[in-house]
Amino acid sequence: MPLSKREQARLETFGANVRRERNAKGLTQETLAELATISTRNLQKVEAGQINILLTTAIRIQLALRCPWKRLMPAE
Repeated sequence: MPLSKREQARLETFGANVRRERNAKGLTQETLAELATISTRNLQKVEAGQINILLTTAIRIQLALRCPWKRLMPAE
């Protein structure tokens, strides 16, 4: 089932927030992917808002970035 425009916007915002936090911490995509135990290609897709990841994957990214959820999740 295709995502709604609102859901797609949330994915894009989440991805942009992941990228912002990664850059703020001086991490490469490769390093963050390794820390979060996901592939670099999947991290690239997350940052581009191209894939809808599992919650467990989002948690691994959040833990690897060591940042609060509010910095990653789109505000309503």
